[in-house]
Amino acid sequence: MEGNASLTAAMAELGLTQTELAEKVNGLLRSRGCEGTVSDRTVRNWVTGKTKWPHHRQREALEAVFGCTAEELGFRPPSASRTTTEPEPPVERRSFLSTATGTAATVVMPVDLRPSTVGTSDVIRLRSGLDTLMALDASRGGHEALERSALAGADEALEKVRQAASQRIRQRLYSVAANYTATAAWAAIDGRRLDRAQARLNRALYLAGMAKDPIAELRVWNSYAMLSHQREDFTDAVDAGYAAQATGIARRDPFYGSLAHARTAVGQATIGDRQAAIRSLGYAEEALSKARKDETRPSWISFYGEAELMAMTAIARDRIGDFAEAEAASHQALGSIPKQFQRNRALATARLALCQVHQRDAELATTTASEVFELMSGHQIPGRMRSLLGDFYRDLISLAPDASVAQEWGDRHRSEWSRP
Repeated sequence: MEGNASLTAAMAELGLTQTELAEKVNGLLRSRGCEGTVSDRTVRNWVTGKTKWPHHRQREALEAVFGCTAEELGFRPPSASRTTTEPEPPVERRSFLSTATGTAATVVMPVDLRPSTVGTSDVIRLRSGLDTLMALDASRGGHEALERSALAGADEALEKVRQAASQRIRQRLYSVAANYTATAAWAAIDGRRLDRAQARLNRALYLAGMAKDPIAELRVWNSYAMLSHQREDFTDAVDAGYAAQATGIARRDPFYGSLAHARTAVGQATIGDRQAAIRSLGYAEEALSKARKDETRPSWISFYGEAELMAMTAIARDRIGDFAEAEAASHQALGSIPKQFQRNRALATARLALCQVHQRDAELATTTASEVFELMSGHQIPGRMRSLLGDFYRDLISLAPDASVAQEWGDRHRSEWSRP
């Protein structure tokens, strides 16, 4: 069953959980003397697409909350009701919507009298483009076409700021622009275009501040940590992890807090702070166990969960010399990485091969590493993955210089992993 992407994006824009949306809708219903019976399950049915056309009073409440029509929120009436359902009295509808926020006036205003302003529906449309880019990244990784598309999305969002219907809409547009810019930065990081990534992240952090968006801020700091590692500024990578922990969303939502602790652990392991890394991994596991699994969150963080935490645990454990534990964590990650995250599966496979070669099991390691090319078949290998495969080959010939499989693997795959 397909989910309602428009409603999910609208909830993410307002930072609403399913419980909070249910409370808002019930409050509006009660203000009109109706019974507020919307529950978490009701909202979940809307989000998953199980309920395609809510009851008319629920639709009106949803339109008041988001400032756009039910159709713009992704709902579709049954085909029969489009011709047989009588329109509701406009005066009653106007009275209901006026009990909500000022955005309701936009909904009931006659079409020919509406000002040419940018509102919630425009923000939702722009936000949906981010979801498309993140799905592309999950499949084939960061590349220049994705980076260009993300920058175009950011430009479009910023062009609409002056036309925004309210300060609230302006902030949401800045948030969209921040996330598009962060997506462009991420594409540059994955492609190891480091100077461009730095410039994109600086811009994204500024836009996140303009938006007052702590989720976007955490996203940028998470990427800063990864960029700092690529630049071999390992202390900066740790500090970026701490900055991510300090964001408001990391303090409020244990899901985001878990990612921040895990990213910090990787940095601490890289600088050799064993106890701090193990402690941070423990914090990350504890926080993730407390996080609600049914919350609506932005598409950029859909990669994170138990599988990704295990993949990051494998990196940290490998860097502090716990090679067997790192291999076990890699296997756990590969057992549960969602199918659509093809690039992440390939990265976790390369990490597994690295753990195996660090245990001097050259034959098994080369077999594992060869699977990376099968996983990425048909797509260019991103720069970050090419660099990791280069690390694998260097360690392979260093730790097993006399193993024939090392030379055979290099001869077979060098042209694949080293091409730009």
